[in-house]
Amino acid sequence: MTNAYPDFSLAYYSGDRKTGTLVHIRNSNGQIEVTTLPSGKDSGLDKALKPVMVGTTGTQAVLLDPQSKELNVVNEFPEDAFAAHVYSDPYTTLDWFMNDGDKETGNDTLNCGSNGSSVSVVENSNSGAARYLGTVCVGRGHHQAAFTWPSTTVPNAPRRAVISNLKDGTLSFVGSDPNDSATFLKVLATLNLCEPDKEQGLQADAVPNNAFPHGLVYSSVTGKLYNLNNGYGTVVVIDPATAKIEKRINFKGHSNLFISRDGRYVIGRGADRKSDPDHVIAKLSVLDVTDNTVVDSINLSDIYISKYFFNVDGSRLFLTTSSSGSEDQQKNLKTDVVACFDMTALPKLKQTHELKLGSVGTLDFLSDGTVFSSDGPNGEVVVLDGGNLEIVERIRVNSGQPHSRLWLLPN
Repeated sequence: MTNAYPDFSLAYYSGDRKTGTLVHIRNSNGQIEVTTLPSGKDSGLDKALKPVMVGTTGTQAVLLDPQSKELNVVNEFPEDAFAAHVYSDPYTTLDWFMNDGDKETGNDTLNCGSNGSSVSVVENSNSGAARYLGTVCVGRGHHQAAFTWPSTTVPNAPRRAVISNLKDGTLSFVGSDPNDSATFLKVLATLNLCEPDKEQGLQADAVPNNAFPHGLVYSSVTGKLYNLNNGYGTVVVIDPATAKIEKRINFKGHSNLFISRDGRYVIGRGADRKSDPDHVIAKLSVLDVTDNTVVDSINLSDIYISKYFFNVDGSRLFLTTSSSGSEDQQKNLKTDVVACFDMTALPKLKQTHELKLGSVGTLDFLSDGTVFSSDGPNGEVVVLDGGNLEIVERIRVNSGQPHSRLWLLPN
């Protein structure tokens, strides 16, 4: 098929939470090739020891052995390889892979014993030159990550990877500058997020606590971190240089945060499942970091927001949807749409499109604006024009799996 968008190389993973497949999709001069990596045997190992997929070269899979810490570039993809949640440092070639630990305790017993779970760091993960750099024990998961760095407005900001630890109610500050051997991949501070006035019977330094941090962003405008204490309904403003809280802001009704590309606006998303027995109502709010005030808020009926994605220049925000709520509420939910917003309209939240794309796993973008969307149940990659966001092609990948993700590879 001839197409108008540029050449690209795309990885597509799909699975059922137990087994999965890895596919390479390549567009060269308008000709699309879909290649599925041969399926390797189930490793038969316990979950903590299963191979971790950290990347792909396109024709091969890059796997991390959790026990030996060896990276293996292989021609077959083990069907039970674990696709770890990853955060990429935008200012290095490092990827940080989150390990939430044992489901019951939150501990990574292999690497951290009973003292927490871990993150593993890999350089150039989507290439044959991938290199394992280390595993760092932090608090007990689930984890999110944000990266701090010097900017024009904050030239002295430290280079840190900050990891939130949901079960503990803490943040771990880890050195992220590969050129600073004294701090690199070392836990430099742990911030206790406990708010005693919102607890019953807990001391000020209690760990674990009920902060439940889930939403962590860094602003290059202020040089501060903004962490959502989901359990308390507050956003705490943190100085990454001192790992200390400077301010608390009431921010109830939200369950995650993301930040505009220019670093000025923190956007919170949440869901109201209580006020209307028949409808879930998504909530979006905008916090201006220059004065820490909420400057806009909107509700979206019959929407439950799952993930967020920005296009390459940050001018568009895409919100995927999924299912949540009571049986009656789920009857009205729109779970096959992506909501698109114009970020140039900030501080106002301006929705421009509601795209019917199926059950979306993840999105990725070319610099010309072309959008790629993974539709796991239908086994497709949906391609959208970067201007009007109309569907221009559906690339058949496989017969379908409940869950999927895609990401662009170096072309």
